[in-house]
Amino acid sequence: MSFESEKQFNDYQHFARGIRRSGEFSIRESAILEACGTAMMELHKGLREPADETEKTFLTQLHGDEIITDPFAKVFAKYLKVIQPRHLHRLCSVGDDDMSGDFSSSQSDDSAID
Repeated sequence: MSFESEKQFNDYQHFARGIRRSGEFSIRESAILEACGTAMMELHKGLREPADETEKTFLTQLHGDEIITDPFAKVFAKYLKVIQPRHLHRLCSVGDDDMSGDFSSSQSDDSAID
């Protein structure tokens, strides 16, 4: 049997309420992650050697540049993508060096305001 593990996979660091309730995965995907996620994580980190051809295919597709066709590799690749830090792109700049911020040169003296 592929992806055998004694423990159910839970990632409370990224999914505080559990994988099923996160809203990121379908029911089928969350069931695969909870049942096989511990073994998949061990294979991904290199803590465990592949036991059969299914696990070898999982590793080659997960770490390769090809299109992923294995359902286990698809789910785990999606999991890895979801837990990556998200990059924020802001539309404003804070503290450009080009802008001096000195507007006193536009008005020569303070009495011009009166």
